[in-house]
Amino acid sequence: MRFYISTAFLDTREAVEIARAADDLGYYGMAIPDHVINLETLATPYPYTKDGARRWEAFTDWPDPWVMIGAVALATTQLHFVTTVYLPAMRDPYSAAKAIGTAAVLAEGRLQLGVGVGWCREEFELLGQQFERRGKRTDEMLELMKALWSPGWTEFAGEFYTAPRLEMEPTPPPIPIYVGGLSDIALRRAARHDGWIGDLISLDQALERVATVGRLRAEKGLTMDDFEVITPLTDAFLPEHYERAAAGGITGIITMPWMFYSGPDASLDQKIDGMRRFREDLGL
Repeated sequence: MRFYISTAFLDTREAVEIARAADDLGYYGMAIPDHVINLETLATPYPYTKDGARRWEAFTDWPDPWVMIGAVALATTQLHFVTTVYLPAMRDPYSAAKAIGTAAVLAEGRLQLGVGVGWCREEFELLGQQFERRGKRTDEMLELMKALWSPGWTEFAGEFYTAPRLEMEPTPPPIPIYVGGLSDIALRRAARHDGWIGDLISLDQALERVATVGRLRAEKGLTMDDFEVITPLTDAFLPEHYERAAAGGITGIITMPWMFYSGPDASLDQKIDGMRRFREDLGL
């Protein structure tokens, strides 16, 4: 089982030290979320809570994931980085491909691109992007970005984007693509790529979705070999919980270990101590 440290709601000024500690302690990766802005009022309900309220308070840090990864990649040697999740359709594909590709080069192959289609209409509109058909645009953007990350000259003709003959450097190492989301369409999209990223759900709920993805891949003649499943879990904290998760096909756990020991107001030292204690308590 691979463990990723979540940077959600983390003070950005602590990120480099948290990354260094995770690297030293043997954690596999760091999970980095994405929002550009946080609007005071929204008509769009947040889809991952029962009442539609957002999980975070106003003025919570949301650093740019590619600037963050560029910084922590140079401060670590083994740690991997996954976005949980980045929204390509909220950007133009060329700027997105350039930022992602540059971060992948700096991370020297330790970058995993987690993507989603987004839920907040107001954020899309503020950034000048169409909210409708964002799923189809995401699919095409991923295809275009893969072409832009390939060496040599590239041409592209799609429904939404057309590229004349061009090249984009530096050429990054291979970037696996994981798709986040809990809906049926998100699982179908994930089944076409390299992995699935879950949200805060129970172990039983996660295992049900892993089984669904397995069936979807089997329909396409694909196996779950080398397919990554990364998710936070609301009810896993003992070795036997993680053993059951691994047996069910979950390959990575997103966690904030300090929450088990010091809670949400932990200092930087307490966060790092919680990371150490978590590994010791699990016998890792």
